[in-house]
Formats: sequence, structure tokens, C-alpha cells
Amino acid sequence: MGSRKVTSSEPLDWQGKHVTVAGLGVSGIPAAKVLHARGANVTVVNDGDDARAREQAAELEALGITVRLGDGATLPEGTELVVTAPGWKPDKPLFAAAREAGLEIWGDVELAWRLRGPDAAPWLAITGTNGKTTTTQMLASILKAAGLRTAAVGNIGVSLLDAVLGEEQYDVLAVELSSYQLHWAPSLRAHSAAVLNLAPDHLDWHGSMEAYAADKGRVYEGNRVACVYNVADKATEDLVREADVEEGCRAVGFTLGTPGPSQLGIVEGILVDRAFVEDRHKNAQELAEISDVNPPAPHNIANALAAAALARAFGVPARAVRDGLRDFTPDAHRIAHVADVDAVAYVDDSKATNTHAAEASLAAYESIVWIAGGLAKGATFDELVAKSAKRLRGVVLIGQDRALIREALARHAPEVPVVDLDRTDTGAMLAAVQEASRLAVAGDTVLLAPACASMDMFANYNKRGDAFAEAVRELGS
Repeated sequence: MGSRKVTSSEPLDWQGKHVTVAGLGVSGIPAAKVLHARGANVTVVNDGDDARAREQAAELEALGITVRLGDGATLPEGTELVVTAPGWKPDKPLFAAAREAGLEIWGDVELAWRLRGPDAAPWLAITGTNGKTTTTQMLASILKAAGLRTAAVGNIGVSLLDAVLGEEQYDVLAVELSSYQLHWAPSLRAHSAAVLNLAPDHLDWHGSMEAYAADKGRVYEGNRVACVYNVADKATEDLVREADVEEGCRAVGFTLGTPGPSQLGIVEGILVDRAFVEDRHKNAQELAEISDVNPPAPHNIANALAAAALARAFGVPARAVRDGLRDFTPDAHRIAHVADVDAVAYVDDSKATNTHAAEASLAAYESIVWIAGGLAKGATFDELVAKSAKRLRGVVLIGQDRALIREALARHAPEVPVVDLDRTDTGAMLAAVQEASRLAVAGDTVLLAPACASMDMFANYNKRGDAFAEAVRELGS
């Protein structure tokens, strides 16, 4: 963990600057409009040329912005800067041409960072393979409980450009950042930041686990007060050690165990702080009770500790941590209790779209009938099944790649009964819930934690979770 003094970049003169924006959509269109309004000559390039893209192009062209559809590979002549949608892969020919020409490539996060005013609100940044959205929302709730003007922004769905350039004034921003966004944000310097966890994900985009981790680790670069890491995930601490931060910035860990100095953790059911207190070698500050965390599943308590660490780094009092956690309501489909039917709990964690998220979800319950399957995205399931086998009463498999999970179960949990539903229609969810109810006994939890993406059967994980909840309601009617 190296130290240095980081200075803010100078405001840029956009007048007449030739900027190429790569990609239409939720980030490309606002970026194009913002740059055009500042006097830049903007050309938007887009791979697709469908009806939706043509409609979006017409909207921009009416403003005087040039749009090239069906040609996202060629760098427009005269380009001085490229601003890309975060999802565009680094190996695109457009970027190769830009690098060869010595041009900078920014994402929408980098653009928002550069456009901040001199009195802009500091950023508390959060990344990780799983738990980003929940932790960011928890943090915003804690900050609001402290009376601060804030918003949960970034990858969470609220545009950072809107937050930075809008009329509303903020004291601090809770910023969720994906690995894609961090890859394209070279000058981002947060007040404090957290990497919640690291597990293989999006490797087709990054090219390797090392590249994925390095992009996550960018969130620590230039931190001023605290780099928050997961004590149980050594890879996150390694990223802190490698970061180049401002002088005086501290490494702060969070743990579900008893915290050491410079850590937040749990003591007898209490969330405690031994990082932001006087004489942290001897003292601890009580923050909240485990029962204040909704839901109090282990991985969600870890999320709460990470959010608390960032809030405390910003000077938030202990009472606000407790009040903010009490006020927080998680989004749908994140380990959400749907109903109890015949003394069996039915829990929707459709958001568990990878093995790391499913493992955390399965660890929250003692006896489970697990509904799993979908699109594996190249994942393997041996480690997940081996770690969770002792908790499984039974398993119901759905979706295109369910055979991969079935084979892992045969290797590591051969005694667990498995129902393999050979169908991928949306009605399969009702059949899955009915089969799960037959396997479950009083006191069990029927858990939808698919460990897979949903697009083989549903439009998104939200629709999958809705189908589960509807099936449970039908079961109980």
C-alpha cells in the first residue's frame, strides 16, 4: 500500500474537441448529450442497427450529433478522445485504433469524474463480485440517517452524470462500480472504497482472473481515508497492499468474527468498530445489533459491516449506522422471504446468478431444498456443491445447463435426492416449487438460488423471482 499525494485534474475545454462515443444506451446517450452541450463535436458509433437504435439515433441527430449505426469498429477521422459504454470489451478494434493513435479511452464514470465541479461531493465507492448494490444502498441509508445529502448512484441504475451535473447538491455519494466501469476510469480517486469479495466472473470480458481482479483493485487507487477489505477474502487485502493511495490512508478490514485493531466485526451479536475509535488497540464502539440487519444472513451482515466501515470513514456517528441499517429495505429477489407454507419457508434469491452468490445464500440456512439451474456462463459447480452438501435436503434442477449441477451433485452429494425437470419453459417454475414442497419437511427452507443466469427461461432474474413468488402463492392458496 504505497502513499502519494493525488491532485485533481484540471477542467477541460470541450469547445470544438472531437469526441467519439462508443455505444448507444443508458450511458452512451447521456454522455453524447453532455459533451455536445459543452461544445464538443460528437460522433456516436454503434454496432447495432435495429429499430431501437435508429430511434435513439434520430433523437441525437436532431440535436446535431453525428451517429454511425452498424459500424462500431472504425475510429472516426479526427477523433481526439473516445468515451465508451462500460460493456464494450477492451479488445474491440475501435479501441486498438484509438490506442495506436495515442488517444485516451474513458468510460461514463471517468467522464463524470472529470466533469465534477471544484466543490463536488466526495465519492464512497463499492465494488466486488457480489453484494455491491445491497451494500451501496445500505451505505446511502446510513449516510441519510446521519443527516447527509446523498444518493446511491453508478452501476446501481442512477446515472453518475446526472448526479454530478444535476441541480441537487450532495454532501457525499454512495457509488456502486462494476469491473467494466473501473476498467475505463483511470483517474478516479475516491474518498474511501471497498472491495467486498472476489470470485471468477466476467472472465470472457476481462480475459483472465488476474485482469478482473486488477480492474476491481483500481477502486483503491488514490483513496484518501480508508481502503476497506474483506478479512475472509485474502485477495481483497492483496489489492489494498498493491494500491497507490494518498498519505495517511488506512487499510480497514471487516470480518464476521471478532475484529482486531483497524477492523469492524461481530462480538456477541453486536456489530462493533475497532477502526475509527480512539486507541483502537483497547477500545471498540458498538454500532448495531445483528437483528438490525435485514435480512440477517451472514453475507448480508458482511455487507452491513462494509457499509458501516465506509460511513465511519466519512465520520458518521455510531447511532446513524444503527438507524440506517434499521431503515434499509433490500431490493426484491435478494434473499427475500416470500411466505411460509406448512411450516416450510420459501426464499427468493433469484439475484444469485453465479456460484459465489449462491454459496453465500446457501450458507444462510441449515436445511434446504435448493432450486437451481439456468445459464451457467462457463461456471463449474463442484466447489459450491461440496461446500453446501451437508445443508441440502433435496435439489430441484431447472434450465439449460442443469446437467452441470446434477453431475456435481452426483460427485459430491450422491445421497441428496435430485429432481431434474427437463424443461426450460416459464411454467417450469411452478413445477419446480411443487416438487420442492414434496421434498421439504417442517423447518426446511425452499431456496431459489440458481447459481446461473436466467435468460434461457426468463427475460431477467427479476422475472424468474416473480415466477417463483407466484408459484409459492399458488402453492399456499
